Amino acid sequence: GKEVVIANAIIAILTIGGQQLFSFFTFSCPCHVGQNLIYGLAFLGVPALILLIVGYALNNQTWRLVMGKGSHFERETSSNWLLKCKLLCFVLCSITGRALVAPVTWLAVTLINGSYYICAVSEYVPVHYYGAAPNVTAAERSRILATFPCRQLVPPELARARDEVILLLRYQSQVAGWLLIAVVVITVFLSYCLASCFSPLSFLHFRYWNSYVHNEQELFDEATEQHSRLYAMQNVRKFFGFVPGSENVKEIRIPSLREWQAISGLAFLKRVDKEHYDYSLLHDWALKERASGKYLRIDEDP
Repeated sequence: GKEVVIANAIIAILTIGGQQLFSFFTFSCPCHVGQNLIYGLAFLGVPALILLIVGYALNNQTWRLVMGKGSHFERETSSNWLLKCKLLCFVLCSITGRALVAPVTWLAVTLINGSYYICAVSEYVPVHYYGAAPNVTAAERSRILATFPCRQLVPPELARARDEVILLLRYQSQVAGWLLIAVVVITVFLSYCLASCFSPLSFLHFRYWNSYVHNEQELFDEATEQHSRLYAMQNVRKFFGFVPGSENVKEIRIPSLREWQAISGLAFLKRVDKEHYDYSLLHDWALKERASGKYLRIDEDP
């Protein structure tokens, strides 16, 4: 849908901006043997992994899947169970596809930029092709190559070899970035094609179904907000004797110290019976206690 495309575009743009700021303010290659690879791969992989986890966490479908009850699977027939498995795979693929937008954007932009890749693999370049440092040991050659990402540390006689190596690594990094983008675009396109081919709905019917699901979710959210507000209003009225926004309030209820203590503190969702829960301490108090006690008419002098 359009909303998904717009959301993915916004996520990609924010990721690109964040990557640029991240590179400018925090990235500084150590230019030391054994540390370049770890440092470069950390900047490439760790933010992508964090963005992937955040993408999963921010998707409502993830929590629908995690918090869904699995007891009804036990009563399903084999054919229905297979259908449920297909639905589960489809939902997981959909969630993963949405979650991959930010990390793939991060990897693509960092590879096209090239700085992280150059830092990570500089010491492994076969520099003998450029005639640089031909008469040194392998350890010394690795040490020299590790300094190539830092121009100020490279000896003047190796400046040309250093520029050629940096150009080679930047070329490799940018090609890898564009290949990643191409693979992702082709995969997404083929996935949509396959999903459309196997869909039991026609094009217009599918658009109608998308519209229905969107409207149903909006109406459900509105009803949830209003229902929970009305339900909470009853408990608040029982405790205070009125609700905010009421007009012509004649009297208010003065809660006792014991009642204040009963609704204060921390509370978990508590199961009352097989079908009902207590949502809060105030909810628990309202279900158990009678609204007796002291009432004060508001037109009386204090």
